[in-house]
Amino acid sequence: MKLLGIRSKTKQLCLLCAAVLTLPHAIQSADSANPFVGHWALTIPGGAAGWLGLTEDHDKLSASILWGGGSVLPVDEARVSEGTLVLTRRSRTSRGNTSAPVVITETIKATRDGDNLLLTTVKSRPNQPEFGKAEFTGKRTPSLPPAPDLSKVQYGKPVRLLNGENLDGWKLINPKAANGWKMKDGVLSNNPVQEEGKPHRNYGNLQTEADFEDFNFTVEVNVAPDGNSGIYLRGIYEVQVADTYGKKVDSHNMGAIYSRITPTEAAEKPAGQWQTFDITLVDRHATVVLNGKRIIDNQPVLGCTGGAMWSDPFRPGPIYLQGDHSVASFRNMVLRPVVK
Repeated sequence: MKLLGIRSKTKQLCLLCAAVLTLPHAIQSADSANPFVGHWALTIPGGAAGWLGLTEDHDKLSASILWGGGSVLPVDEARVSEGTLVLTRRSRTSRGNTSAPVVITETIKATRDGDNLLLTTVKSRPNQPEFGKAEFTGKRTPSLPPAPDLSKVQYGKPVRLLNGENLDGWKLINPKAANGWKMKDGVLSNNPVQEEGKPHRNYGNLQTEADFEDFNFTVEVNVAPDGNSGIYLRGIYEVQVADTYGKKVDSHNMGAIYSRITPTEAAEKPAGQWQTFDITLVDRHATVVLNGKRIIDNQPVLGCTGGAMWSDPFRPGPIYLQGDHSVASFRNMVLRPVVK
């Protein structure tokens, strides 16, 4: 009987070893295959927030990057050469209506110093000198924790962010920008008026003076036809506010974590109607309930979104509202901070 037990255990051990050997190569090598694989919070030239994500599958390296504003975009080529990460991005631009598109190639190189990246970028056009050379930095973002059990999260006393009378507790991120914000009859509204025939006026984004970490946040929003705004959580994650009624789900539509997490269904109402948000941010996981429908369910947010105030996902930050796009209104804004 003992001999049979040993044989049985030996067989189990062999099966376990075989199972490990058949795991996908990307999983086997996640810790050691490539020191650049993972997520990196960038501070790009000029000080704006950026993000870099790298994955490896069967020795093929892929990368995506966020460069200040806009969306997270794939990198055309990614490789490691003699300890240096080399990324290549290509874009096309036209010079005048009759000119053929010109390809601009950007080469980003990065060396690693522990959990830090030292990076350079330079651009080139065919048969022309290089331009746009600059240095910048990155810092590795620790791996995401498991999704939190939201049923066990405890919240503190609700904080009403709108007093209904004035903008006390709020300020423009850029005090030099035009201010289109006002509070009237309990409603915070933004009206970035542009005068026909005059240069574009840059209207300011509005932020709370207080900073927050993890929280539950509820608000009612009203967006104009073809309108576009946004609610930034902790100053770095944008929940999209836009007139996208009747459109297919997309990571740029109402309720999305902009360019990162696509809603599971289209729950928005037509423009001009008040709509409700119930948003929870805990341990870098986001939940979004739009008009009573859970469209993002405790999903991990890999990094900051375009327009973030900084790229550090652990730094407390404000609620900030986009002000330079279109007419939008907000009311009944309440935040409950996580206390445990």
